[in-house]
Parts: sequence; C-alpha cells; structure tokens
Amino acid sequence: MVCLCVNSRDAIAGIGQITIETRHASFDEAYCARHVEYLPGSFLRLSVTDNGRGIAADTLPYIFEPFFTTKDVGEGTGLGLATVFGIVKQNDGFIIVESSPGVGTTFRVFLPEVQVPASEERPFHASHPPRSQGETVLLVDDEPAVLGLGQEILKTLGYAVLTARTPGEALQLAQSRRIDLLVTDVIMPDMTGRHLADSIADLQPGIRCLFVSGYSATVISDRGVLADGVRFLQKPFSVHTFASSVRDALVHSR
Repeated sequence: MVCLCVNSRDAIAGIGQITIETRHASFDEAYCARHVEYLPGSFLRLSVTDNGRGIAADTLPYIFEPFFTTKDVGEGTGLGLATVFGIVKQNDGFIIVESSPGVGTTFRVFLPEVQVPASEERPFHASHPPRSQGETVLLVDDEPAVLGLGQEILKTLGYAVLTARTPGEALQLAQSRRIDLLVTDVIMPDMTGRHLADSIADLQPGIRCLFVSGYSATVISDRGVLADGVRFLQKPFSVHTFASSVRDALVHSR
C-alpha cells in the first residue's frame, strides 16, 4: 500500500488526488478465459487511483521489472513496484494496471479471500515487543513514509532515533553521534546499504547493522548488493517482527 501510494504521489505535479478503495470480486473460468490476466476465484480487491501524469503505453509492460525506473538519477531505484508485484505473487494474487498519459493511473491488487471456519480460529494472545535498553538507532531510508513509520515505532519502543534520507546524511550523523545500531534500506540512490554500513563501520568499529528491503535476501544477494550472512529483514513486516529484529541485531555482533 505504501509503495503504491508513494508511486501515485510522485506521478502528481502540484495538487492532485489519490483514491483508495476496497471491495470483493469474483471471477469464474469463463471470464478468465476471455481475460487472460485474471485468475478464477474470490478475491479482495484493493485499488489505488491517481490523477497524475499517467504511464506511457510503451513503458507500461516494464513497470514491474526490478530496477526499471523512469525517474531521473537520485529520484528512485525502481524497486517499489517490483516489490509490490513480488508480494502479491507470493500471496497467489495478481495486479491489473490501467493508465492513460495525462489522465492518471489505477492499480488494482487482487488477493485471494480465505475463509476460516470458526472452529479453526485461534485465540489472539497479545505480546509486548522487546523494548530499548537505552540504545541509539540510525534509521536510513529514501522513502519519507517508510522512514517516518520506522522512526515512530522505534521511539515508541524507547530508542533514541536518528534518521537520514540519504547515505550522505547518515555519514554526517555518524561522524558526530555515537550509534549502537544502523538500520538501513539496501537499495538507495548514490550508495547501497552495504557500502554505507562499511563506511560507518570505519567511523565506528563494531557497530551493529540490520538491512531492510522489499526484495528477498536471495534476490539482493544474487545481484551482489548484499553479502551472505548479514542480518536482513524483508518488507513488509509487523511491528513485533521489526522490534524483535532490532533487538536481536543489537544483542549479537555484526
């Protein structure tokens, strides 16, 4: 949802509108035979519509490819929509995109409905996520929405939080402030999270690191961006998973 909304925001010049809708949708075999991009079954449909600049017809077939982007250097990495596509596919869903240049774009995400019998429902047991022991965390992400959410979660857990939208900002903070843990996105403009971690480690030997990405560790490692064996958390994740991963990275050495 965050990636789709950020993509819509970037497509709007000046004042615009983003509409989010949810509804149920069902498709039978006959319908899918005529519309090969659809899958049969019952789904929850999530739609994100904007009235931005739209997507050119010759660009539309490539928008879900990893590292493909129409943005200028420093404006994006091309992993946002690829991440959305991967998450939806992993959950047996599909995405339909409609766009007209100068009119806007609609992304429709279809996720399978799951009916759980009452007898199989599991009781919810609330558990408190692990909290800070007085540490300082440097959080680095080039997406403001993701950065703000991560900062809010960490502050709620009692951490002192420093934030940076670029590797350059992160390095400046590391030169003047003691940091216990670096939490960084893997793919960013100008420098990868791996190179950022190595540079900060030169300034603060022994610093702990947690890498975060919308792509799986296997895909990132295959592209040579992330070394094997590092601490990695794949987006999206729950508050409890994030809190546990941060605590685990702090307890254990890099």
